[in-house]
Amino acid sequence: MTAQRTMAVAALLVALGIVIGASATHALQSLLSATQLHALETAVQYQLLNALGLFMVGLLAQSRVDAWLPRIAGLLLAGILCFSGGIYLMLSGAPSLLGLVTPVGGLLLIMAWLALAWRLFGSAGTSRR
Repeated sequence: MTAQRTMAVAALLVALGIVIGASATHALQSLLSATQLHALETAVQYQLLNALGLFMVGLLAQSRVDAWLPRIAGLLLAGILCFSGGIYLMLSGAPSLLGLVTPVGGLLLIMAWLALAWRLFGSAGTSRR
């Protein structure tokens, strides 16, 4: 994924997170239990935070050559889709087996952030390939 596309996808995920969060606040409060609302808020928060991280990775990819940045972007995107998407699926009534993607998403997010830290610590201010 190019740096430009990474940032575009991140922007769409932020916009979608805002729409979902606003829907939860205004339209879904009477339909969901307190536990379900809390799960939805968690999914939205993780989506927004990690989408901003994805945007940051896109910005980094514009300013430095590092073959790992697109991989890290892919891990972040997959993590967002699995973690937040898994929660959204469960709240929409999907079979509970699909809820297993949520912890996988969490692991992907952790891996992405650790990989980014590894690349940034390892680069010591230089561009790497």
